[in-house]
Amino acid sequence: MADREVLWQPSEERVKRSQMHAFMRAMAEKYGFAAEWAALHRWSVEHRDQFWGEMLILAEIEAFAPAEAVCRGEEMFGIKGLLPGQSVRESARAEARGSGTCGKGTEWFPGMKLNYAAHLLRHDDDRVAIEAEDELGRTRRLTYRELRAEVARCAAALKSVGVARGDRVAGFVPNIPESIIAMLAAASLGAVWSSCSPDFGINGVVDRFGQIEPKVLFTADAYSYNGKTIDSLQRVREVLTKISSIERVVVVPFMAEAPDISSLSIGALWGDFLDGGIASRRAGKACGSLANGEITIEFESLPFDHPLFIMYSSGTTGVPKCIVHGHGGTLLQHMKELMLHCDLQRDDTIFYFTTCGWMMWNWVVSSLGVGATVALYEGGPAHPDMNHLWQMAERLGITVFGTSPKYLSACEKSALKPGVEQDLSKLRCVLSTGAPLTVENFRWVYANLKEDLQLSSISGGTDLISCFMLGNPILPVRAGEIQCLGLGMDVHAYDETGRSVQGEKGELVCISPFPSQPVGFWNDPDGEKYRQAYFDHFPGVWRHGDFVELTESGGVIVYGRSDTTLNPGGVRIGTAEIYRQVEAMAEVADSIVIGRDVEGDVEVCLFVVLQPGLTLDEQLASAIRRRIIEGATRRHVPKHIHQVPAVPYTINGKKVELAVAQTLRGQAVRNTDALANPESLAAYTNITWST
Repeated sequence: MADREVLWQPSEERVKRSQMHAFMRAMAEKYGFAAEWAALHRWSVEHRDQFWGEMLILAEIEAFAPAEAVCRGEEMFGIKGLLPGQSVRESARAEARGSGTCGKGTEWFPGMKLNYAAHLLRHDDDRVAIEAEDELGRTRRLTYRELRAEVARCAAALKSVGVARGDRVAGFVPNIPESIIAMLAAASLGAVWSSCSPDFGINGVVDRFGQIEPKVLFTADAYSYNGKTIDSLQRVREVLTKISSIERVVVVPFMAEAPDISSLSIGALWGDFLDGGIASRRAGKACGSLANGEITIEFESLPFDHPLFIMYSSGTTGVPKCIVHGHGGTLLQHMKELMLHCDLQRDDTIFYFTTCGWMMWNWVVSSLGVGATVALYEGGPAHPDMNHLWQMAERLGITVFGTSPKYLSACEKSALKPGVEQDLSKLRCVLSTGAPLTVENFRWVYANLKEDLQLSSISGGTDLISCFMLGNPILPVRAGEIQCLGLGMDVHAYDETGRSVQGEKGELVCISPFPSQPVGFWNDPDGEKYRQAYFDHFPGVWRHGDFVELTESGGVIVYGRSDTTLNPGGVRIGTAEIYRQVEAMAEVADSIVIGRDVEGDVEVCLFVVLQPGLTLDEQLASAIRRRIIEGATRRHVPKHIHQVPAVPYTINGKKVELAVAQTLRGQAVRNTDALANPESLAAYTNITWST
């Protein structure tokens, strides 16, 4: 089928240079399977103990104490429970593991002691660790030696104010070096880090941090987006009235050199806070030791699944779920994806456009464990124009560039040609996630960025802080397909009867455990929330909530979220199939699709945002329907098409189809603070439906 044409084939030289190829050949020789991709993946899921043990060696993760085994009870998923402060201080994996329908569960690397921050800071040299830019044109650079020294100072300061193993440290922070420093400092102590973007409203912050009761809150005085300065301190003051656990607020000067924090009685400026840690160390009260006047860092020795991060579900249907991820699982999974699937190496510079509230921030920061340079950007991606990020890619020599389909589509509609207008000769790989990458997105990249490029559509989620399917430097790129399933991820597509299918649409499931599955949900002592989130639909099997097709070539096509899958006439279709056709039209700037229940059937309803100056008339509506018929099927054609001024998105940039559906039904949308533009929902009230 034309849509699945091969757009890129890695050269033989490039394949042989890749870490994936070297790993495949070494494992094939050691364990006796054919040195080809399908056999490697099959071995990685059928012999998980061998694969994850070898991955630990490949990533050079040094343990403070060795593991007694790679895994125990590896045949079943585990159901875990966490109480506030209970298991994080004692044993990370709660005693509740083993309750419920999924058996006793898997314990990864029992007996091992390690520390995520220790691995990310193991390169103590003058190579560049962080290149930071913002939309105001300000730049900063930190070497690995400088980063390690700053983390040591911050860790000493945290310990001086009483932060200990198991305490929570929160960040209401822009995407700047101090955010990474604070996170690594907390992790070094065995404290648990949780962050959200500074564009969250007060309720959004309280709904998240209020559940986990942080002891210390990091923030900035303000941030800039699309040329506007937005104050953060007023919201912080209100947050403090609602979260009594916060004992110290640390303010990073970002928009002002010396912001006024006099109204924060428990506030301290970043520099003063770090200097206080040094003073405490000299008084013998903080962590680390002094060498030549500088603090040296000491890393807490922690179990493999000791909590590292608390992430959050989108929260668009209620209070967000608090998803706890551990040191070892996060680190091991990220190293696999970065080193093998992205072929990230020490000489690379990696960038992902993200905020600190999205799991891609945690993911890209883990690149420090490879020793690569991490490029940070804070601000609007199109400020002052759409070329800004591509200019940054040229300036910094970015080799791995991460973005979203929405950004690539915006570049296409702006008629950009970054491969001509900028020198992208060092760019080797483009990553995209957040939504399915369309065939048109694929073709635009190869026509307008460069021909010799690994375009990796990747997909997973906050739930596993990593990916189920992603790219591969030794495989071809086919239009509209994710290249492959992740190594060690036993992923299938299930039909409604629970039968594994190929070449058909089905529910994305994972039928075997993996190290980065959540340690548990916060404040979920019996694991019930955890169980309901993943294991209720297919008992004992992780149901992820994506509607996918596993292709004969080994790739994956994502059709959208299964909870928003449409069923007109009893036939399941994915919303992404409609978006692909509609949003390729020059007249359409954006769109959203929902299903409307009518007399036992479902009517497909399409809402379009048109380019400035255009109005939806019957001629354009007919053109939209015709485009959908020609590019999809007649079943995909919407019964209703309406023009709206905007589509609602989460702060992380994902369309919120469920919120529109609730609004259309006259239901209140809970937790609108999780939306980037909650005012957009007003356009979906009082819709007049044609008969």
